[in-house]
Amino acid sequence: MTTRRTSTARRRRGRAAAALGAIDPLLAPVAAAFSGERRVSRRRMFSSDSALSVDGRIFAMLVRGRFVAKLPRDRVDALVRAGTGERFDPGHGRLMKEWIAVPPGPADWVALAKEAFRWVRTGGRTD
Repeated sequence: MTTRRTSTARRRRGRAAAALGAIDPLLAPVAAAFSGERRVSRRRMFSSDSALSVDGRIFAMLVRGRFVAKLPRDRVDALVRAGTGERFDPGHGRLMKEWIAVPPGPADWVALAKEAFRWVRTGGRTD
């Protein structure tokens, strides 16, 4: 019974990913880094078809050409101070304290995505 349920869930995820269309080329290296991780899927969020989630919780996405990742607040503060990016504004003027928006450039999006994946996967625990 478990096998059937699992295969049905995989088919649904596959159809959902196909409905989203091709991954944005800017995010393709990040998505490729998680291609072997079964718990990671792609979904839509903040007008982006390029959001990556672990166990249903989004940890990284591409919004308006910028890489956005969920990280601990103190880590976001440090990245902002370093000039790596800015706090993410989803469009309503309220900055999100645990989300960093990073423009294309020298910042390592894959490394930030892996950090965000670990943070979100553990439910925000640092142990």
